[in-house]
Amino acid sequence: MKREIIDEKKLFGILENTRKPDKVQIDEILSKALELNGIDLEETAALLNIDDPEQLEKMFHTAYKVKEEIYGRRLVLFAPLYTSNFCANNCLYCGFRADNKEITRHALTIEQIKEETLGILEQGHKRILMLMGENHKESSLDKFIEAIEAVYSVRDSKGSSIRRINVEIAPLSEEEFRRFSLIPIGTYTVFQETYHRETYKKMHPSGKKADYEWRLYVMDRALANGMHDVGIGVLFGLFDYRFEVLSLIEHSRYLDKYYGVGPHTISIPRIKPAKNAPVSNNIPYPVSDLELKKVVAALRLSVPYTGMILSTREPAQLRSELFDLGISQISAGSRTVPGGYKQAFSASSEYEEGQFVLNDCRSSGEVIADVIRHGYIPSFCTACYRSGRVGEDFMDQAKPGLIKLYCQPNGLTTLKEYLVDYADDETRKLGEELIEREIMQIPDEHVRQLTRDYLQRIEQGERDLYF
Repeated sequence: MKREIIDEKKLFGILENTRKPDKVQIDEILSKALELNGIDLEETAALLNIDDPEQLEKMFHTAYKVKEEIYGRRLVLFAPLYTSNFCANNCLYCGFRADNKEITRHALTIEQIKEETLGILEQGHKRILMLMGENHKESSLDKFIEAIEAVYSVRDSKGSSIRRINVEIAPLSEEEFRRFSLIPIGTYTVFQETYHRETYKKMHPSGKKADYEWRLYVMDRALANGMHDVGIGVLFGLFDYRFEVLSLIEHSRYLDKYYGVGPHTISIPRIKPAKNAPVSNNIPYPVSDLELKKVVAALRLSVPYTGMILSTREPAQLRSELFDLGISQISAGSRTVPGGYKQAFSASSEYEEGQFVLNDCRSSGEVIADVIRHGYIPSFCTACYRSGRVGEDFMDQAKPGLIKLYCQPNGLTTLKEYLVDYADDETRKLGEELIEREIMQIPDEHVRQLTRDYLQRIEQGERDLYF
């Protein structure tokens, strides 16, 4: 018998009972959040129901402080790599849906995957999120594993390679997970899309994805069969964002309770237009920019240890504002079309052939420079995965805020690599100034000196030095 994860009646009741939180209550909740132990569902719901501007600012400031306590001032960068857009599902919000006859279907060859990887490496990336359409006939697990091996094999003109691959693919069986767990990947991610059962049924009329429970319990299968880190998320706009946030928290606590590992990441995408995807152009529950800010802040305060991911779906200005509210990982220079890194890149081309339209169409270099100007460390770090700080070990470091003792110096060393190998003169100047400021903030004298040593060795040609 499966354990219950989402009790819809309970969640709706909580939202109804917290409609009008008072200022004293909000202050108490925010004070509790600063202890880094999270807050409960009722407290989170109260925050989501705030409409007073002054209280919202208090909430946002608290989220900023919590994120800084856990992760410091680093932002991890990655790029997505789509290997296929064949899909057997018919999700009404997605450009890849099976009934969409207006896009060209591609399944990249191994050689094409290597070419795409090279394009990503030349942007300075060291971390990839690999994706494929949910169609095992055209994109089998065997082919995907072969693709992963191909990505790791590529070297660019600087001798750089991808150091860690995270994956976002269809839910696997227990047997498939046992096999997949032997592959050197980082986080395994699946979005529930919406936790509201009736909405889920409407949005997924056909295909394997129509099975709500097969998708909901995928992380149980993953963690019970050798996977260390998992990522969850919803597509905001399908249903009431407040219900979805509470559901994400319930799912997080469920995983932590039964497997000792909460979600390594939580993603917060909003629905964006996609060609011949009817719901994407008629969003059932639109989420405003302010509401998205509330989502990010509330999740940061409720699940403080998790990495929060923001994609290039969102415009540049809003992305920058969300850095201060809890976001800790971002994509940059993204393509959502198989083979897109070789194609000329534009917002219109992504709409015509991609999974969804993008709103931040800047190059990786432009994003990195902007991150630096905002006082954050653009980090390409993959040290935790390769040092064995995964699963429960990572959680033991992240929950009390100790992980930033690794994040800060590793962010600086990977930024240094980028500055030496890929940055233009202006970005390098900005980056070097940031590094000097940040080094002085490293609390441990030994680590500070060792970081300086690593930076000098990188300047002299060494690479991949980490704590």
